[in-house]
Amino acid sequence: MNSPLLQLLVLAGIAVFLILRLKSVLGTRDGFEKPPLPRGAEPQETKRDFEVIEGGPDHDIIDHVPEGSPAAQALTEMKRVEPSFNVSEFMGGARGAYEMILMGFERGDLAEIKPFLAEDVYETFAEVVEAREEQGLTIEAEFVGVRELALQGATFDKASDRAEITMKFIGELTQVVRDNSGEVIEGSPTQVKKQKDIWTFARTMGSDDPNWLLVATDE
Repeated sequence: MNSPLLQLLVLAGIAVFLILRLKSVLGTRDGFEKPPLPRGAEPQETKRDFEVIEGGPDHDIIDHVPEGSPAAQALTEMKRVEPSFNVSEFMGGARGAYEMILMGFERGDLAEIKPFLAEDVYETFAEVVEAREEQGLTIEAEFVGVRELALQGATFDKASDRAEITMKFIGELTQVVRDNSGEVIEGSPTQVKKQKDIWTFARTMGSDDPNWLLVATDE
């Protein structure tokens, strides 16, 4: 066998080996594959649109107000504007605010609670405290606790994002009213009395100021 023929056979053997090697790596085409995608295109599977499926009722809302009620709808709108808003956390904060504001008013110390009062509410409180001082009356009060706490209603103004939530409180406290001579004219330091208050708090949802203001009081 001459040298050129031997070289040809060697080259042919190498070619067969390379073809078999490519098939083992790339696979074979049998005529049913999809045509290659143009450059820049992505497979259809990667373009699926994921549908956002909303969950069931929001128990943070319906645990406090009836489902579908105007109050529930208002609270839902508040959450749309400010997703971090939590009704249960608000009610916990309202409980603390009730004690702080009530005791500040009873003791005539309005400076600390002024930042949490609407201007007209503060003016009303200040008038009552001033009238007590003019009569020489002082009040000694101790907060016992909140016997009942309930969300009474809620409204939301979409135009201004202003939210209002009305709370019902039944508090327990001891209260003694003394005249300018120190004599007790009302109450007892040992007798716990109940006090019912309906308070409305307001805030602009989505604002940087996290504080709710007391904008209305009722009994």
